[in-house]
Amino acid sequence: MLLPILHYPDEQLRKTSVPLTAITEEDRELIENMIATMYDAPGVGLAAPQVGVHKRIVVLDTTVGKEPNALVVMINPEILSSEGMQTEEEGCLSVPGYNGNVARAQTIKVSYMTREGEQTTLNAEGLMARAIQHEVDHLDGILFVDRLSPLKRDMIKRKIKKAIRQGAYK
Repeated sequence: MLLPILHYPDEQLRKTSVPLTAITEEDRELIENMIATMYDAPGVGLAAPQVGVHKRIVVLDTTVGKEPNALVVMINPEILSSEGMQTEEEGCLSVPGYNGNVARAQTIKVSYMTREGEQTTLNAEGLMARAIQHEVDHLDGILFVDRLSPLKRDMIKRKIKKAIRQGAYK
């Protein structure tokens, strides 16, 4: 089932998510629905808060479905270490139509639980590292626009407010 994606400035996007202590059947269904929603959008990642659920769950596929084994589901992800910096353009399914340059770590090590309940770690770099950091931000109520320069952030906020007034923003 496809889930509705919340859009900025919805206040639910600002809430901190809670860790899972066990994976329930409801959580498994949520994960499957998040995967379907991410691919339908299409996007490279989706965090549970973006669909109004404040649990620490993210789904990622930097190939957007082109590689059969690229899908990663992370439960309770925690970034353990990071190195280097890279500034690249980012967008977000919760801020449709707007992009901006965001500085993030080039490489990271992340710990998480798989949907099978196994604790594991992943070393990621480049786009995957960026996507993980972006989605973990969502779990903490942070949007990519919060990481933009004040000038760019204010410009995007003004454009969105104007689009909302004109009925042109979802």
